[in-house]
Amino acid sequence: MSDGRKRKKMGLVSGTAVLFASAIGLLSFSAIGSTRAALTYYSETYTAQIDVQSIGVSLVENGEIVSYRDYTHADNVWNQASGQLLALPEGEQWQVGRTYPESLRVRNSGSIDEYVRVKLYKYWVDQEGRKLPHLSPAMIDVHLTNDHWIVDDRTTTAKMWEDDPRDGELIVLYYDSPLAAAGEGGVFYETESFVDSVTIKNDVMTKVTETYSTDANGWTTVRTVYDYEGASFVVEAEVDAVQTHNAQSAIKSAWGVDVEVDADGTLRLR
Repeated sequence: MSDGRKRKKMGLVSGTAVLFASAIGLLSFSAIGSTRAALTYYSETYTAQIDVQSIGVSLVENGEIVSYRDYTHADNVWNQASGQLLALPEGEQWQVGRTYPESLRVRNSGSIDEYVRVKLYKYWVDQEGRKLPHLSPAMIDVHLTNDHWIVDDRTTTAKMWEDDPRDGELIVLYYDSPLAAAGEGGVFYETESFVDSVTIKNDVMTKVTETYSTDANGWTTVRTVYDYEGASFVVEAEVDAVQTHNAQSAIKSAWGVDVEVDADGTLRLR
């Protein structure tokens, strides 16, 4: 068996708070090793900020904030912190075929109401951190709750149902309601969970490649190699938020999508 580890990067602009989280796990047939990985990527894409207040977004895992990025307009400062995803208790390893509870939510950690988008990436890498596109992202089962979360089928490339021919790495989700800013007493509001469990499917144990070689005496040797041996799985969650003020224009500018916003704030993709 072999080990695998991997990393990412950072940036700045005013308007949309974006954060990016990754987790890596080593596949070792009966167990999957350390899934600890630093949350190290931040970027912003929306510059047409109209509100003169502060926007912020946090990623919450199993009730704990694992990362946040908050903009303070008065100081023109981004406050940010990084963390880890999918960290198991000390001494415990990920088991193939076992379902692990994993609640991921988004919190509005700013002072203005916002709409939220999540991009989930899942794929395999070798021990140098290079992607292995021949290995199926569908073997990494990140279970979606669909509770107030809309899947954007036009940009999603991952397999979403049994007979779905897609097998890409990306799932794009939009929360269908505005996420309110903190209320009195510092009560922060969060979305419903967009993920509630993670499983590495048992099917990885059945994916093998056989090669045949015949020696000078006519003896044939069959060599069986497990396709996923030594590979590491990666799950990444990219979260960003856009102001509710002039929502349709802000979302189109920031995310490049057309939406309808009902009178009660409910968001629908066109």
